[in-house]
Amino acid sequence: SVYIIYPTFPSNYYVRNFHDTRHTDEEGVNNEEHQTEGGFLKPLIFGGLDGILTSFAIVAGAAGGSMPIPVVLVLGFSNIFADALAMGVGEFLSSKAENEWILSERRRENWEMENYPEGEIREMIDIYEERGMSREDATVVIKTMAKYKDFFVDIMMTEELALMVPEADHKIQSMKEGVVMFFSFATFGSFPILGYVIIPALFPGCGEDVLFTAACVITGMVLFGMGCVKSMFSSANWFICGGETLLLGGACATVAYTVGQFVDGLIAES
Repeated sequence: SVYIIYPTFPSNYYVRNFHDTRHTDEEGVNNEEHQTEGGFLKPLIFGGLDGILTSFAIVAGAAGGSMPIPVVLVLGFSNIFADALAMGVGEFLSSKAENEWILSERRRENWEMENYPEGEIREMIDIYEERGMSREDATVVIKTMAKYKDFFVDIMMTEELALMVPEADHKIQSMKEGVVMFFSFATFGSFPILGYVIIPALFPGCGEDVLFTAACVITGMVLFGMGCVKSMFSSANWFICGGETLLLGGACATVAYTVGQFVDGLIAES
């Protein structure tokens, strides 16, 4: 019998080898890749969810209130694009204001570091000690980082105030977030209303009940798809994310339809 002996390696060998080969380029420089699109995930999901629910609320309220199709189209498209613009501008202004506030806090921390560095160093040592480091190790680490003032001030912002310092081009970034919010709101918000335009053109004999059912199906599919897209930027299961978004969005849509029916009933009684 011939016995073949294969070399054995510890488990961390494979992890280290995988990390080094995946994140090191041809010149030997470590270049770990991360998802950079996640920065626009909030305005994309928030704008899309708000847009589709806003338009479907109009459709559901109109269906519950027995409004004619032309009224649904006029209210829907005018409201969608007006709200999309308002949401885009609001996202830009709110993001810009938050970044400016963070930078003002950084200037204050920088002033404290210049005028009373001992106190700031002592605060950071206390924070690191509370997180499990010994007093001696925390002192060595903090005093080493304190030699590099700008770097240390950024660390102070993160550790003391839990604030991430924005980049120098934060205004451009805020503008991009506003644009993403606008297009996300307008694009996803148009889906429930487009059925009231496309379906009658293809099938002229369809009634309002068919159009509303089609809007419900389209809205449900888009909500589920948005949840699946969201799962691409996290470790959550795509089906769970899709179902969660669908259920929460469906609950909002149900409220809109119920309120429309209730108000229509009050008007009919009066």
